[in-house]
Amino acid sequence: MAKILIYAMNYAPEVAGVGHYTGEIGEEFAANGHAVTVVTTAPHYPGWRVIAPYRNGRFSAERLGGVRIIRCPLILRRRMGGIWRLIAPLSFAVTSAPIALWQILRHRPDVVLCIEPTLMVAPVALIAARLIGARTVLHVQDLEVDACFAVGHLRHIPWLEAFAARLERRILARFDRLITISARMADRLVAKGVASERIAVVRNWVDLDHIRPLEGTSAYRAELGLGESDRVALYSGNIGAKQGLGDVIAAARCLSARADLKFLIAGEGPAKAGLEAEAADLANVRFLPFQPYERLSEFLGSADVHILPQAADAADLVLPSKLGGMLASGKRIVVTAAPGTELATFLAGAAFVAPPGDCAALAAAIEQAVDGAPKESRAARRRVLAERLSKPDCLSDFRAFVMPEAPSAARRGARSAPETIERPREAVG
Repeated sequence: MAKILIYAMNYAPEVAGVGHYTGEIGEEFAANGHAVTVVTTAPHYPGWRVIAPYRNGRFSAERLGGVRIIRCPLILRRRMGGIWRLIAPLSFAVTSAPIALWQILRHRPDVVLCIEPTLMVAPVALIAARLIGARTVLHVQDLEVDACFAVGHLRHIPWLEAFAARLERRILARFDRLITISARMADRLVAKGVASERIAVVRNWVDLDHIRPLEGTSAYRAELGLGESDRVALYSGNIGAKQGLGDVIAAARCLSARADLKFLIAGEGPAKAGLEAEAADLANVRFLPFQPYERLSEFLGSADVHILPQAADAADLVLPSKLGGMLASGKRIVVTAAPGTELATFLAGAAFVAPPGDCAALAAAIEQAVDGAPKESRAARRRVLAERLSKPDCLSDFRAFVMPEAPSAARRGARSAPETIERPREAVG
């Protein structure tokens, strides 16, 4: 049995984004007999407000899924744009530093696993881990520094970008191993000076036992007052700057003459209020809160087509985590992605693709997806990709790469770097 400390700003019971996956990572290690401690915050994402019954402003401890969790306060406000998107992780790094330092020095874990975002906790984790000889692993869910400048949280000031890039390179170089969620993100890590043999790609997974194609009609359609002839274009996930949901509102405006086509946008996030105001005059757009995870399969199955928008500036900085659920639902998918990006390449032959920022093209793709005859080759491709993101396989790969006794890539028959750990499944193209 190994001792593992996970240092992460987001953790279960958050139901969206990084916290959801990190929670499953912690439970996976615990289920395999390891002693897992997590230093994190109260659940607050993606709405940037703490979820009841948790409270901010104090330290607390609990056990969840066999994992010991220590929660630290952070600074939050409802509108988390601009510099506030940096103040929140910085405040967590400050309040959690003595806790993480004490936990590492006292309990001497075998592995210290940090999650990006946020990279701000990495210096303390690296120093403490070095003192006790623990293995250090960074799970890169988001290229945080690049994204901050790309989506406007920080202004493009040359000296500031250069300073941030140098600091990032120094931090990345000190981790023993790095895991990221896409090949393009791995390429970027190599460009930042990380040796390719220290990087593995383990894509965000989906629980195919929980989310699967529905047999029959989703109960959500009746609950939402949708008629048999209505067609539903659904977005379910975080509502922030990187998602490019302004394009969806613009496409809905282009298609407002179609009485049968309804746009549902379900989720929370800092951009939601602005989008609601932008769509206030559109009868074909409806906003919903996040739906219970227990009913997620049924909710995703209520769609005729899933919409996966992505801001052009955020391309290849993150691979959207909601993609797995869309694929597992079996429904058609429309994405906004430029040719050559990882999202466009990964979904080739499985989805309808429109360029980011081209609302007319997105509207046309949505109509084509809704009205077109079923194409078995596209449906089959979606099934193949969903299987490729199977939760047990991905978590097994993740665990194998993290643990000190993990077999070498050569013995496991993995692909050439940087996708060191991903099994040699069917190529995507």
